[in-house]
Amino acid sequence: MIVVTGATGNVGRPLMELLGDKAVGVSRPQVDLLRPASLEPVLDGADALFLLFGGDLLGPDTDVFGVLDVAKSAGVRRVVLLSSQGAGTRPDMVPHSRMASFEEAVRQSSLEWTILRPSGFFTNTYAWAGGMAAAPFADVALPFVDPADVAAVAAVALQGGHEGRTYVLTGPETMTPRERASALSLPFVELSVEEAREQMLRFMPPPVVDGTLTLLGAPTLEEQQVSGHVEQVTGRAATRFADWAARNAHAFK
Repeated sequence: MIVVTGATGNVGRPLMELLGDKAVGVSRPQVDLLRPASLEPVLDGADALFLLFGGDLLGPDTDVFGVLDVAKSAGVRRVVLLSSQGAGTRPDMVPHSRMASFEEAVRQSSLEWTILRPSGFFTNTYAWAGGMAAAPFADVALPFVDPADVAAVAAVALQGGHEGRTYVLTGPETMTPRERASALSLPFVELSVEEAREQMLRFMPPPVVDGTLTLLGAPTLEEQQVSGHVEQVTGRAATRFADWAARNAHAFK
């Protein structure tokens, strides 16, 4: 059996669909990873665990070692951690530094591990669902990825054969915010850095906002590089944004 944390999220939902009756999905308030012991009842009989830490779980109160200890005690042998590309490219910058520390905890455990480092998600564009696309750095291209592709890689890794591997997961091409808006047939407005920061501060703490804006506006060459890991693991090409946009066009009308 496979236990999937964050089962209602952008990656968790398609992952549950792919795994079917092999998986049990959990999310708050059923399981709170800030309280590792809350995992114990759902891990009975599980041999693999998909770990997703997001939001306030990236704070200092998250005991990753405690979570891993609970998993080992329950008989879990394999863990797949959803990290971020920035954990590899910017391990000293918030919030990627926390993900980098989570990765290290997983590597130090006695569990069989696989780490997934996705770039930005296609689903971030749902913020444009009101019919207007607005973003800073209009012409800076990044290789965003379909969360369903991340789920597809996770589904394979959770079933074994990818132990000790770290996969960078991107789409098959780089695109700018302006190009993504065009693919969705949306009018586009470029925000200033100050405007974008003001909007992001409504739901993100200042260090996270600053780190995100730096990545979006001044990506490294590595962060702009297209990875072939989705195809390498799943045997099929990563999803193009245009195809994702066509399937989800209804959400932007």
